[in-house]
Amino acid sequence: MTVGKNPRIAALAQVVPTRHGVDERIDWSAVEEIWGTRFPADYVAFMEVYGAGQVSREVGILLPVPRPDVYSDWNGLRDETENARGTWEMLGGRAALDVDPGSILAWGVTTGADIYCWLTTGDDPDRWPVLVCGRHTSPAFQVHSFGMAEFLHRLLTDEEFQEETISVTLPEEPSFINWRERKRRWDAGLDPSTGEPWG
Repeated sequence: MTVGKNPRIAALAQVVPTRHGVDERIDWSAVEEIWGTRFPADYVAFMEVYGAGQVSREVGILLPVPRPDVYSDWNGLRDETENARGTWEMLGGRAALDVDPGSILAWGVTTGADIYCWLTTGDDPDRWPVLVCGRHTSPAFQVHSFGMAEFLHRLLTDEEFQEETISVTLPEEPSFINWRERKRRWDAGLDPSTGEPWG
């Protein structure tokens, strides 16, 4: 898939280089059968252009389902979805955010323990809003009325938005590294985030 086929991913690619991206070649019909739903077009396109991996060192984008050869950090949405639903319950449940916990579906995590999710409200995945389950954000739960790719674009280009939606500081220069490249660097004894020797 070329970057230009999805306008949200094309816009993101103007900010985040695709050089270390890899098409995950996901069988989406099998994924949809496992999850019982289609996924947003921008997430599908992200998996084809970038794949699972690390945005700007601090944000991990998760595979929809685990794969046996995957680098341990990127093992699928299910564990983080359970964590997000558990966080929702621990922080007050419906009193804190009046949603059905079954509608919370994680797609990313940060090194600051924030979990980025969709609220799967409605039959059209392209209209699912993004839910932030923040570790040190205020408020802890935030709902944004746009999708994953636009959320990432704003996170990387808008300092005020960044301060509200992530519990760590992002580097000035946006980047992306697929899990395969991170594994290659680790196996070579290099820092998997930078590709430089440790120290």
